[in-house]
Formats: sequence, C-alpha cells, structure tokens
Amino acid sequence: MQGVMLMAVAMLLLPCMDAIAKYMATFADMSPGQVTFYRFFFQVVCTIPLIFTAAGSATLRPKRPWLNLLRGVIHGAASLLFFAAVKYMPLADVFAIYFVEPFILTAMSAAFLGDKVGWRRWLAIVVGFGGALIVIQPSFVLFGWTALLPVACAFLYSIYLFMNRAIGDADSPLTMQTIAGFGGTIFMGVALFAGHSAGIADFAPSLPASAFALVLLVILGALSGYAHMLVVRAFRMAPLSLLAPFQYFEIISATVLGYAIFGDFPTPSKWLGIAVIVASGLFIIWREHRTRRVAAEIAFD
Repeated sequence: MQGVMLMAVAMLLLPCMDAIAKYMATFADMSPGQVTFYRFFFQVVCTIPLIFTAAGSATLRPKRPWLNLLRGVIHGAASLLFFAAVKYMPLADVFAIYFVEPFILTAMSAAFLGDKVGWRRWLAIVVGFGGALIVIQPSFVLFGWTALLPVACAFLYSIYLFMNRAIGDADSPLTMQTIAGFGGTIFMGVALFAGHSAGIADFAPSLPASAFALVLLVILGALSGYAHMLVVRAFRMAPLSLLAPFQYFEIISATVLGYAIFGDFPTPSKWLGIAVIVASGLFIIWREHRTRRVAAEIAFD
C-alpha cells in the first residue's frame, strides 16, 4: 500500500511538469527539444544538492552506472516524443493515447519478470487498447501522425519503468535519478545539436526569455527528478502489474490543467475512450486485489 500511495502522488504531480512543457512551447516559443534538454539538465541541478547534503558524494558512484545512464537515454527519448506531442495536441488527448503504456508494462512484466497475468487481465489489456483507438482515431484526423507520438512514448516509457524494476535495489532512487538525469542531458544535448543542424524546427536551441521562464524550467526539472524518485521507490515496494494502472491518476491533473491553462476539454468520443481505458485499468487493479486476497486466505487456512 505504501508503494501504491507513492505512485498515486507521483502520478498527480507529473502532469504539472507536462503542463509547464506545453506552456513553454505554446507561450514562450521554446522548441520541444530545448524544453526536454532543460528538463533533464535542471533535474540534475536539483538532485545534486540532495546528494551532498543528505546522501554523500559516494552516491555519484553507482553500482550499475551504464544501466542507469541507459535509463536516462530512454527516458530522454520518451520525454522528447511526449513534449513534441503536447506542443500540438491538448494535454488530455495526449495522456489518453499515452495510457496504452500501463497495458504494455503489464504485458512486459508477465513476459520478462514472471508476474502472473490471467486471461481476464489480458482481456482488459485488449479492451484498453480499444479505448485508446477510440481516442486516437479523431486525433489522427486532426493532427495526423503526431497523434501516434504518445504511443511511441508509451513504449519507450514502459521500457524505462521496466528497467526500474529490473535494476532492483543496487542503487538508491536518488542515485538512479541523478545518473539518469546525466544520461538524459547528454542524449538531449546530442539530439538538440543534430536536430538543429538538420534544420528541424522542433530542435531549435534557445535561452529562457525571462526570469519567469527560467523559474518554470527549474520547477520542471525539480518535478521530474523528485516525482520520478517516488516512482522508483514505489516500484521497489509493489509489483509492476499492480502499480501500472495507477498511472490513470494522471488524467485527472492533465484534464484540469489543460482546461484551466489552455482551454482544452475532451470531446464526448474522447471521454468514451478515456472511460474504456480507465475501466480496463481499474479491472486490472480489482483482479490483482482479489487474487492476492484469495491467496492470503488460502495461506492462512
């Protein structure tokens, strides 16, 4: 339950980060590539002080440095796709499509970690994908191939979360996020240079235009670093198949922020798709709870 609570809090915080990214791209005229770079750069800036004040400099010497750097690279690529999507699409739409990720993660946990997933949960996964297609179809008509960016992001982020569990507890969450921040910063620095050299507008480099923009970018990095530390901690305390559906909490913050800041509100058909996706995820949660309760009763008997 502690893992569930940490996951729920993190999922309510993370859309605030995405709202800032959309704000920077929409109102501050900053490219998604540049926003993503600052996201990881300020993540490192915000987590390093904790290392020296609370954990000690030895934290900067991880036991699995290359895997943690790879986590950062994968997370950097996923964030870039997501921030590019939110530049052009409403927040709630992007999250609704992105919510295929818990189903991908549940399938990966069954295939590679041996988590038991019965036919009912497999059916819920299929239904959830169907709900995502309900949202994707009108979004694809409006935004073209951009509507598929959240799907690609969901796949990469599933690998990132899978690695959180696969790496285990060799390093602390603070170490993992700091080293991953270095990996994401290096990856985005290279991607920003390459994309700008190729003349791609979404990789245009720029500096914060005002002190307010700089503050927002620092908050962006702090939210990403600390919220993902909660996610890493949660995945050490509960199985992937149980925590994955709790990512649906993000739709609450995303819808509220999207409407309050950008005036975006999902259409009825998109609400239907969201309802199908969330219902499928809640069914997975219910099955997990019921299965564990029955197992506990058998063990007690």
